Amino acid sequence: MANTNTTIQFQDDVDQIRRTRSRDPATTTGTDLNDGIVFSRTVSMGPRTLSMGRRTLSRGRSTEPSALRHAKSLDPEDPEESGLNRPGDYKQKQIFKGSQLFFLAYQSIGVIYGDIGTSPLYVFSSVFGSTPPARDDLIGVLSLIIWSLIMMVTLKYILIILHADNQGEGGTFSCYSLLSRYANITNRDPREEPLVQLQRWRTNEIPASTLAVRNTLERSTFLKGLLKTIGVLAVTMVMSDGVLTPAQSVLGAVQGLNVVVPNITYATVVGTTCGILLLLFIIQPLGTTKIGVTFAPVIILWLGLLAAFGIYNIVKFDAGVFIAFNPGEAFGYLIRHKTDGWLSLGGVLLAFTGVEALFADLGAFSMRAIQISWLGYCLPTLLLAYIGQAAYISVNPEAYAYPVFATAPPGCQVFILVVAILAAIVASQAIITATFQLLSQIIKLSYFPQIQVIHTSKNYHNQLYVPLVNYLLCIGTVIITAVYKNTTALGNAYGVCVMFVTFFDTCMTTLAALIVWRVKPYYVVLPWLIFACMDGAFLSSALTKVPQGAWFTITLAAVLASILILWRYGKEQQWTAEKEDRLPLSQFVKIDQDGVYRLVAQQGGKGGEPISFTNGFGIFFDKGGINTPTAFSHFINKLVSAPQVIVFFHMRPLEYPTVPADERFVVSQIRLLPNCYRVICRHGFMDEIVTPDLAAIIYRHVRQYVLDKSRSGVSLRAASPPPAEAQPTSNIPPNTTTPTTSSADVKPPLDPEKKSDTTTSSAHDEPLHDLPSDLTLSQLQAAYDHRILYIIGKEEMHVKPKTAIWRKILLSIFLFMRDNTRNKMANLKVPTERLVEIGFVKEV
Repeated sequence: MANTNTTIQFQDDVDQIRRTRSRDPATTTGTDLNDGIVFSRTVSMGPRTLSMGRRTLSRGRSTEPSALRHAKSLDPEDPEESGLNRPGDYKQKQIFKGSQLFFLAYQSIGVIYGDIGTSPLYVFSSVFGSTPPARDDLIGVLSLIIWSLIMMVTLKYILIILHADNQGEGGTFSCYSLLSRYANITNRDPREEPLVQLQRWRTNEIPASTLAVRNTLERSTFLKGLLKTIGVLAVTMVMSDGVLTPAQSVLGAVQGLNVVVPNITYATVVGTTCGILLLLFIIQPLGTTKIGVTFAPVIILWLGLLAAFGIYNIVKFDAGVFIAFNPGEAFGYLIRHKTDGWLSLGGVLLAFTGVEALFADLGAFSMRAIQISWLGYCLPTLLLAYIGQAAYISVNPEAYAYPVFATAPPGCQVFILVVAILAAIVASQAIITATFQLLSQIIKLSYFPQIQVIHTSKNYHNQLYVPLVNYLLCIGTVIITAVYKNTTALGNAYGVCVMFVTFFDTCMTTLAALIVWRVKPYYVVLPWLIFACMDGAFLSSALTKVPQGAWFTITLAAVLASILILWRYGKEQQWTAEKEDRLPLSQFVKIDQDGVYRLVAQQGGKGGEPISFTNGFGIFFDKGGINTPTAFSHFINKLVSAPQVIVFFHMRPLEYPTVPADERFVVSQIRLLPNCYRVICRHGFMDEIVTPDLAAIIYRHVRQYVLDKSRSGVSLRAASPPPAEAQPTSNIPPNTTTPTTSSADVKPPLDPEKKSDTTTSSAHDEPLHDLPSDLTLSQLQAAYDHRILYIIGKEEMHVKPKTAIWRKILLSIFLFMRDNTRNKMANLKVPTERLVEIGFVKEV
């Protein structure tokens, strides 16, 4: 292997600073060795305090000098002391106020309401089909539309469901994640557990009736599996609608050309629609803020025009349509038409399609911003738009086919067509943004392979862009547009998934009210019953469209859900198989009576082989951050050798743009091996950590850790190679000059029962040795100058023999997906000539 040596010159008091800028366009913060990718400041934790009501631990920051804090060695086997659990590491909901809140509300108009806002283009035509409506029927349908917007959107979502967020994130799956923090209903990746803030209510803090609901849910394997399936299906159904929504909205607008240019061909309409859709997906990398700020004026103008046209038509044609605010008109319509009235609900629900995206987009904007934009502008303008259309159609029934363009005042048709096309482009943004949000959530909870997720804003943490999803949506949307060709056919495929998701949201929010908000069941039953009946009425009507096209979205959602659940099943089996490797270092290495480091005998023997130490600086990438990295355990067991300086490097991603310089790196010492350290890098989503000079950064922090401990006046205690006369040749690191020391400088092994009070140690640690700090520094410098290696583990998994056939098939598919969706070598930006992969095989 080629070897590239890098020597860094140090000054005792003033260190040279070298800046390392990120290559990611989204990363706007620079990092440097001393301040950016930072000094190792291990902050000791103050007294633990228990918050009232929930098991949430908070810890204050110590005010001790940094050197003294360094001297108090952290226990690297304890996640609270190793740097895994620190104040502020848990994801927190962002709270916006004042001008920032209204700016978000402005953005949300451009992203969230395009779908709902363009529904006036096709609702009346979808409800009445090919027959112009009578006035009584028109009033009845208008009443259904009005009360759907009031009950389904305003009351249900805006005022209730938006409160069921998971630390600021929205969507059905996020609501499931919220429940999983308050009830034991899911398994978690052991490596991710430190970042999940569990807030389970104690038995005496929750009403007995609600406690019974929680206990029933936790004890039932069926109910836990059902909740998981509902959460996954909700995600995939939104994603399925993500394929249809852009086609439906843009095609609905472009079809307005039939009014302006009567002889236009279908090929021209479809071709124009596909071109617009391609442009829409091309601009997605700009990010939610830029797109929202750009699109908001379009939707504001569109809704304003619809409201103005509505007022014009109400005044000029038929103000009597306001009687539709009487819900009796809606019931009268349904009673008169019986089955046909019930079937027409499949068209009425198009008036609030996009409401599922409204909830899913919660993380990008916040609850208050969405409430302000809906109640303050969108709801009033939409009501005026539908009422105005009904006023015109009551006098001119044939206008129902193209209600927006036909009801526009004279001379405004071309202008409204241009604005409608622009608004329709924007309409697709709600579901696209929601798909990005939802996919990010399922990746975090290991329901989907790791793919690139780009944060597009430092100020608004949940504004995301997912390139792969953007490409797939673009391809799927263009194909759907070319196949279905008109909004009536698309409407048959559209709406079923929306109603499934709204019903799932009703059920999930009801459980959140019981388990999270601690509302007594008899306060919850009636609201749930009302909304569930409404959901059921719309859903049952929409299901009649399955043979006409809705089968496509249901099938697509089912296929996607199967993939997600299969991946999750495989990950849970993988975690179980990997559990046996997550052991403390004392299970692999020990010191014998002669002070020689040996492998622990795996089959009950008296002792393993002696370990040799080779000169060099070895960085082992550690996924877990506690216990022994799998790469190191296999390295030392297979090669019976270790680098002279060993660093277990763990990257801890946090839900923040960047981590402050003085809190980013935490260094602790593993006291069972000589010169063995754990470095935990707490980084934000805008921080670039793995850079070509990563070794120099890690070395800098380890060296500073040793210096600070030495300057604090506290003896550095660390396991170290025994004296040369007591150590076999294989244990002497080559090319290392050992300083001359007196007998007082090197002490014999300590009694395990008499460890110094100044050293915090795990229960599995072996006897320690005292060493002067200058020896450790000289070894550190020599090892770094000699050779740098980056070591990562490459885990190959096989299905166990004699596995049941169904399990073997599922795991084989999972392993195929796993082997074709990961490439650690490609993702690491370290010099490839210094990168080593340690392969090992596990059985699942």
